[in-house]
Amino acid sequence: MGLIHHHRGDNDPNRYIMKERLLAFATDFYIENSAGLRCYWVDGKALRVRETLLFREPNGVELYKVQQRKVRLRDTMKIEDPSGHTVATVKKHLITPIHQRFDIRFETEQEMHAKGNILAHEYKITREGHEIAHISKKWVRIRDTYAVQVTEGANVPLVLAITSAIDTMADPGRSCGRGCRVSA
Repeated sequence: MGLIHHHRGDNDPNRYIMKERLLAFATDFYIENSAGLRCYWVDGKALRVRETLLFREPNGVELYKVQQRKVRLRDTMKIEDPSGHTVATVKKHLITPIHQRFDIRFETEQEMHAKGNILAHEYKITREGHEIAHISKKWVRIRDTYAVQVTEGANVPLVLAITSAIDTMADPGRSCGRGCRVSA
């Protein structure tokens, strides 16, 4: 299990501390808020040939499953609710001149977009031009960690699941399958 340490003196309840390169087979860890409280448990699973993460409440109740799409190994990931219904699909843009871009599509909501320096963990997730989350390494001083500042009222576990999918697809050293790694 990878315990994620918080930045002392920062008690923003809408800021969550994440490790880089979250997705890997058979790796479990907690996501903490900036006060150091465990908010979510991420249960890494080795299922078939696809990477899978189960986002859970600390008591074990499953909230979301993040998984590679069967047809596309690297550029698309889906996020499902516990019943198996696809809640969101995260897709990487093929051509990105300056910064990487991702589209997040939903069945019932307007799509979101992630744009910025994804590899450096300095980007924003927006919907119709409004910020849903701001991802930055500047708020934490611990190596290989970054913070996700979630706008009040947004679905926090879903935003964190989206951020995890983006982190996985953006990692240029990542291989799909047995070579996947984690910093936990």
